[in-house]
Amino acid sequence: MKLVQTGADPRLAGGRLSVDLAALAANWRDLARRSKPARCAAVVKADAYGLGVEHVVPVLLSAGCETFFVALPEEGVAVRRIAPRADIFILNGVHDMSAATLVEANLIPILNSLEQIELWARHCGQRGLRSPCAIGVDTGMNRLGLTVGEALAFRERNMSEHLVSPVMVMSHLACADDPAHPLNDKQRESFQRVAVAFDDIDSSFANSAGIFLGGNYLHDLTRPGIALYGGCASVEGKTPMRPVISLDARIVQVREATEGETVSYGATQALSRDTKIAVVAVGYADGYPRAGSGAGVPLRGAVPDGQQGQIGGVRVPLIGRITMDLTLFDVTDVPDEALEDGWIELIGPNIPLDEAAKAAGTIGYELLTGLGPRYERRYLNADES
Repeated sequence: MKLVQTGADPRLAGGRLSVDLAALAANWRDLARRSKPARCAAVVKADAYGLGVEHVVPVLLSAGCETFFVALPEEGVAVRRIAPRADIFILNGVHDMSAATLVEANLIPILNSLEQIELWARHCGQRGLRSPCAIGVDTGMNRLGLTVGEALAFRERNMSEHLVSPVMVMSHLACADDPAHPLNDKQRESFQRVAVAFDDIDSSFANSAGIFLGGNYLHDLTRPGIALYGGCASVEGKTPMRPVISLDARIVQVREATEGETVSYGATQALSRDTKIAVVAVGYADGYPRAGSGAGVPLRGAVPDGQQGQIGGVRVPLIGRITMDLTLFDVTDVPDEALEDGWIELIGPNIPLDEAAKAAGTIGYELLTGLGPRYERRYLNADES
């Protein structure tokens, strides 16, 4: 096993974020197998969901991935430096200030409106280029994309006028994480009309959750994101993917408090017993959301239990409010020898990413992409793919 350390100095950091790159590669291979006969791409926007494209993309390339999706042109440029021969699609499309960069870096914009199509046609036409693009179609999410009618009309016009050179048509599922949702079939039927009209180029429809729907959702190219990183792509809360990250916080003090005393800001939680408290050096400035506090935040009225940690095989509850740099846990039931290690698991094999997200009233995507820069970052199995 090879270990690469980046980020904060490990001697000084309040927390460590570990990324299992072998698990990441295994997840991509699993999703590629589930995608067949379609090819499998990888979504690496938001700096590979916060884990670092400079570490994630090489591993995915070695695993066999040849196509990447990002949101913004600058993200595409960063991936291009690492993957000179890959196909890189820009989900947010093109605007007048980004067109030249897309051409220079050989990035493929997903054109999401008639205005973007005209802009790309004008930019490429003035330079005598036939630069590739993709056509984005909205089939029910009402976010980005041409309407189905606009896409079909554009197809007819482009056949005669040759405005742009599309290599793919795509849409995005809104409810694939809920397999029983009726919008899934409605979107599938709408996109099928478009894919048939654009039958001479690739079509792409399935995100992580869409891959698990299988069948007619797969088309030619799938685009997994959260599942690559070990997150759950189903409302059922179960995932077959391997966990990729773990987050541990440094214990900076263990203190004793008596029954009836209060903890943290607002004095919102009174102790029900004499309590041993671990004060750990991670807070909401590190992307550990305040909404996950053990007491004193509105979410506790809807989701009774706040965050938990684990030390020495013992689950421990977070108590009081999470603060900017520090968080408190009740470690009364943890043996003293286990506390001597000086670390507590916040996310990992015992506290799954999506469980931690739920306790904070959010989703794994938001928790993962919000993990801040103050952690020591440990990339494990960096020489494996």
